[in-house]
Amino acid sequence: MKYLDEFQNPELARRLLDDIRSTVTRPWALMEVCGGQTHTIIRHGIDQLLPENVELIHGPGCPVCVTPLEVIDKALEIASRPDVIFCSFGDMLRVPGSDRDLFQVRSRGGDVRVVYSPLDALKIAQQNPDREVVFFGIGFETTAPPNAMTVHQARKLGISNFSLLVSHVRVPPAIEAIMTSPSCRVQAFLAAGHVCSVMGMGEYPELADRFRVPIVVTGFEPLDILEGIRRTVRQLERGEHTVDNAYPRAVRSEGNPAARAMLADVFEVTDRSWRGIGTIPASGWRLSERYRDYDAEYRFSVEGITTKEPAACRSGEVLQGLIKPHECAAFGTVCTPRTPLGATMVSSEGACAAYYLYRRLGTTPTPQEASPVV
Repeated sequence: MKYLDEFQNPELARRLLDDIRSTVTRPWALMEVCGGQTHTIIRHGIDQLLPENVELIHGPGCPVCVTPLEVIDKALEIASRPDVIFCSFGDMLRVPGSDRDLFQVRSRGGDVRVVYSPLDALKIAQQNPDREVVFFGIGFETTAPPNAMTVHQARKLGISNFSLLVSHVRVPPAIEAIMTSPSCRVQAFLAAGHVCSVMGMGEYPELADRFRVPIVVTGFEPLDILEGIRRTVRQLERGEHTVDNAYPRAVRSEGNPAARAMLADVFEVTDRSWRGIGTIPASGWRLSERYRDYDAEYRFSVEGITTKEPAACRSGEVLQGLIKPHECAAFGTVCTPRTPLGATMVSSEGACAAYYLYRRLGTTPTPQEASPVV
């Protein structure tokens, strides 16, 4: 298979679904870690086409969604300063802080710019030596290497008016936090293929053994998801709990050595707060001592931040897989993409955004009514 359409082949999807149906003998609860996988599942109705006793639980793998409110508020404060050019990917601009978002900061005169690469922000810093340029560096292991490389390049070129506001998080500690939660129902994981393409699979066998859960590395197209589910269900039915790579076209067991070396040079592991979840030990990165001068949190004295989550927002429960988005009373009423209460409604990988976009408003269509791959 070389082309995208081949990973949406209806006949192959039917065969995979038939295999899953013939394999399942008891109820199983699987968590897809990545928000990109969630959008594929909801868009194509995959969860509605599976046997009733195979449940998909949406995980916290949306980097925009888990960026803590305190960091969002710090970004808003920094972006409001007249000497700052604040650069970000577009999906952060509508994420609500305690009382505003980056769009509102821009409408009030803040120099907030959408860029498509952290290197774009570095170029802006070169072009504006009399201004401080800050790039909002968020994401999982996938986006961390280019952000690390940009800081490395800024130091190499002696560009001193560039800094990074860091909110990077790591998947394996999140899996551990999910499995140690008293409310956990997860029996297996579909791991994010793009994360493993960078970091490899070395951290997952210990988790699979300790918690006795299958972890299947999975891609993002419909057939990728179905193949991941098929392999996961087979392990569960056999009582196995191994790490399996169902995405070999992109993932090698060792990951990307050059990217990992860059991460080890620029970042160091730290505890990180996840929005709606809380602090997870060793679940994030910050700039290492060698690059501390490029850390926006150190460069700008942003203190006295008081955060306040909307009382009606249940996005934290959505991120933990405790409820589905339409089970929140605010979903689709007071909370919409135009008036979001939480980041899960405006992020391109947010579960609430997926349910709203694909009209999962509380009713459960029959498999024939689902948006089909088959």
